[in-house]
Amino acid sequence: MNRTLAFLPLAALLALGLLFGLYSLKRDPQVKPDALVGKPLPELTLPTLDTGRPVRLHDAAQPAPVLVNIFASWCAPCEIEHPVLVDLKKQGVRIVGVAYKDAPENTKAFIGRLGDPYAERLVDRDGRAGIDLGVTGVPETYLVGPGGQILAKHTGPLTPEKARELLAKAPR
Repeated sequence: MNRTLAFLPLAALLALGLLFGLYSLKRDPQVKPDALVGKPLPELTLPTLDTGRPVRLHDAAQPAPVLVNIFASWCAPCEIEHPVLVDLKKQGVRIVGVAYKDAPENTKAFIGRLGDPYAERLVDRDGRAGIDLGVTGVPETYLVGPGGQILAKHTGPLTPEKARELLAKAPR
């Protein structure tokens, strides 16, 4: 009896390991969480890059449709996607940029060097707004529709094809 009790914790540990192992086999690690798609933008107020004036993200993301691009100067994929954003601006697409966990002087230098595709430039210095938006990493781009509703989300650098797919989800 004592010997059986001694092996009980080991058996429980093995059972838990088997359970988690089987769960991970079914799980697709490529699935990106889109928890806010179909919901309104969170109530966030962020300072502008140039003046520090507080602006509600909901107000900055109007008139819809608009892309809200989360980026950072320290992010290599952000630099790769930047020419796509500049081209989108030339095509008349309104883009709101949110500098994520970045020093304002670095953000200004980044935009100055690569061009400014943003109609509005906001700063999320400590990353709290990113948490509310469900940011998993930069760059991320949200398509925001009428009333501030998030219509779609793209994680990773935008390519021309991905940008077209994202914008195709906007109401006409």
